[in-house]
Amino acid sequence: MKKSVHGKHNRGSMIAASAQNMNMLLREQKRLKKLLHAINNAAVMLLTAEADEFETVLRENMGIMANAVDADRVYIWKNHTVNGKLYCTQLYEWSEGAEPQQNNEYTIDIAYDENIPGWEDKFIRGQCVNCLVRNMSPEEQAQLSPQGIISILVLPVYLRDKLWGFVGFDDCHKERLFTPEEESILRSGSLLIANALLRNDMTQELAMTLEKAQTASQAKSDFLSNMSHEIRTPLNAITGMTAIGKSTTDLNKKDYAFERIESASSHLLGVINDILDMSKIESGKFDLSLEEFSFEKMMLRIINVVNSKITDMRQNLKIFIDRDIPEYLIGDDQRLAQVIVNLVGNAVKFTPEEGSIRIGTFFLGEENGICSIKMTVTDTGIGISPEQQSKLFKSFQQAESSTTRKFGGTGLGLVICKNIVEMMGGNIWIESELGKGSTFCFTVQLKRSDMDKRLLTGYGIDWSNVNILMSDTDMDTMAFYKKISTEFGARCDTVSNGKDALRLIEQGIDYDICFIGGELPDISRPELVRAIREKHSAHQRGAVVAMFVDAYNYDKSEKDAKTAGVDTLVNKPYVPLNVINTVNDILGINNRKTEPAADDADITFEGCCVLLAEDVDINREIITAILEPAHIEIDYAENGAEAVRMFSEVPEKYDMVFMDIQMPVMDGYEAARNIRALESEKAKTVPIIAMTANVFKEDVDNCIDAGMNGHVGKPVDAAEVLSRVKTYYNPVPQLAESKSA
Repeated sequence: MKKSVHGKHNRGSMIAASAQNMNMLLREQKRLKKLLHAINNAAVMLLTAEADEFETVLRENMGIMANAVDADRVYIWKNHTVNGKLYCTQLYEWSEGAEPQQNNEYTIDIAYDENIPGWEDKFIRGQCVNCLVRNMSPEEQAQLSPQGIISILVLPVYLRDKLWGFVGFDDCHKERLFTPEEESILRSGSLLIANALLRNDMTQELAMTLEKAQTASQAKSDFLSNMSHEIRTPLNAITGMTAIGKSTTDLNKKDYAFERIESASSHLLGVINDILDMSKIESGKFDLSLEEFSFEKMMLRIINVVNSKITDMRQNLKIFIDRDIPEYLIGDDQRLAQVIVNLVGNAVKFTPEEGSIRIGTFFLGEENGICSIKMTVTDTGIGISPEQQSKLFKSFQQAESSTTRKFGGTGLGLVICKNIVEMMGGNIWIESELGKGSTFCFTVQLKRSDMDKRLLTGYGIDWSNVNILMSDTDMDTMAFYKKISTEFGARCDTVSNGKDALRLIEQGIDYDICFIGGELPDISRPELVRAIREKHSAHQRGAVVAMFVDAYNYDKSEKDAKTAGVDTLVNKPYVPLNVINTVNDILGINNRKTEPAADDADITFEGCCVLLAEDVDINREIITAILEPAHIEIDYAENGAEAVRMFSEVPEKYDMVFMDIQMPVMDGYEAARNIRALESEKAKTVPIIAMTANVFKEDVDNCIDAGMNGHVGKPVDAAEVLSRVKTYYNPVPQLAESKSA
C-alpha cells in the first residue's frame, strides 16, 4: 500500500515538472515570438520612414528590441580608422533604467586595441561578445563598468563585406547571458538597423548632391546671364562710340569716342581674362611662373594701375611696405599683383567718394629661405555681412545678386585670387562688418632671392648729418618715414600737429627737409608752410619744404603750395622709392644706377625686315600700324605654307618672323617646324614669335616645342610687340626732334 502511494507521488512530481518545463518553453517561445515580431516591426517602420523622421523611428525600434530582451540600453557604434588604427564611436543610443552615455568620453573615438582588446578579432571571426562584465579583462572592465554595465551582448555588423561597426545591448541590473536564440534574432535585427542607416545616409547624400547640383546649375545660369551683361555692356560702348566717331567731324568728339572705346575694350579684356583664368582653374591647368622680381617695383606697378580709378573716386590711398621684406624675391609677381589689383579694385567699387583705401604689406618671418608675407587691403566701404562673406570665395557667386547689377563684375575675381594665394602656399580671408568697411587679408610664401642687389634701398648713399621733420596724423606713416631715414643715418623727427612742428624749429634744430603729409588738426598745410618759412628765416639757414598730395587734387594743391612757398610736391601714396628719390634729389645725390631707357616711341629699327604670317586682314593692319612707325619693313603671308615658301626663297632677308597659330592650309606650329627644318643656317637662328589668341600655358609650351622663341598674346599690346623686336634686333636711337623734322 505504501509502495503504491509512493509511486503515485513520483508520477505526480514528474507530471508537475513536465508541466513546468512546458510552461517555461511556451514562455520562451512567446518571448522569442515577441522578439521576432519586434524585429519585423522594425523592418517595416525603418523601410517606410521618411528622411526627416528616420532618427525618431530608429530610436523607437531600438526601444522595442530592448524591451523584447529586457535590456536597459541599446546602442549603435560605427568604426573609423585613424593612421591605420581602428576606432569606434557611438552614433545612437536608447536607454531606460540606465544612465545615458551618448557623447561622453566612453563613447567617442574608442580604440579597439586599447579599450576593448580582443573585440576586433572576435568580430572578424563573426563572433559576438556575450559576457558578464566581471569576467572580462581589466581594460574592458575599465571601459564598461563606469557605464553601469553588468551584462553585455555586442553583435558585429558587416556591410558590403566590411566590418561596419556593432550593435550592443546592456543589462545594468542583473547578471545574465543572452541565449543563443536571442543572439541569432538580434544579429538579424542589428544588420537590419545598419542597412537602414546606410540607406538613410545614401538618401541624405543623394538629396544633398541633388541640392548642390541644383544650386550650382542656378549659380552657373546666373553667371552666364551676368557674363552676357558684362560682355555686351562694353561691346555696346565700343560699337556705339565707333558709330559716333565715324559720324562726327569734331576732332574733340572723335578723341572722346576713342577714349571710351579704349576704356570699354580694356574692361572687356578683363572680363575675358577672368573667364579664361577660371577655365584654367577648373581644368587644373592654372600654373605659376616663378621669376626673380623686385617687391617694391611690383607695388609701384600696382599703384600705377589702380591710381586712376582711385583718383576718379577722389579716394585716399595709403600704402605701407614693411622694410623687412626682402627687396628681391622669387615668385610669380604678375599673379601676385593680380590678387592685389583685384582686391583694391573691389575696394574702390564698394567705397564711397572721398573714402580711404589702405594697402599693407608685412614680413611674418623666414624659414630655410622661404619668406612668409602678409598683405591686407582695407577700405571704409559698405562692409559685408557674415552671410554674404560665406559666398565670397565660391565659383560663379558674388555676395548678393544685386551687387552685379549695381557694381558690375564677373563674380570670379575672388575665386581666382583664392586659387593664386593657395598655390603660393598661403590663404585668404576677410574681416568685415556691414556698414563698417572691410579688410581682405592674405598670406603667401615667397623665396628670398640669392642675390642681394640692394638697388632700391639706396645702398651706398649717406644721409648722415641730414635732419628731417615729418608731420602727419597717421602713426604708421611717421614710423615708416623714421625707419627709412634712420636706415641711411639721417635724423628724423615726427609730429602729429603744427604746434609740435613749430616748437621743434624754435628750439634751433637745423632741418634740411620738412615733409608735410596729411592735414593736421590745428593748422592748415599752407599756414604751416608759411610758419615754417618764418621760423627758419629767424633761426636757421632754411629748409626745403616738400608736401605730399593726392593725385585727384594735385592741381589745386600745386597752386596753394606754390603760393605758400612749398619747394616740391610728392605724389601719394608713401612708398620707399618715392621717399628715397625725393630726399636724394633735394640733397643733390644721384643714385641712379642706369639712365632710363629711351622711350619706344623714340626708337627706330631701320633695316629690320619682318615676315608676318597672319590670315586675318584687320590683324595685319593692326601689326602694320605698330611696326611701320618704327621704320620696320614687313612682308605678309596669309597662311603657314606661304610663310615657309617666302622664307625659304630669301632666308637672309628676314630678321624676325611673327607667326599666327590658327591659319588655313598650314597652322603656325607646323610652319615653325618646317622653317627650322630648312637647310639654311638662318632658318636655325631666325627669331620666330607666336602672335596668337591661344594664351594658355600649354599653348605657350606648344609654341616653344615647335621651335619658336616667344609668345605674344592677342589682343596685342604695342609696347610688347616693339619690346620683342628690341630683344632680337639692335635698334638705332633717333631723337624726337629729328623725327619731327
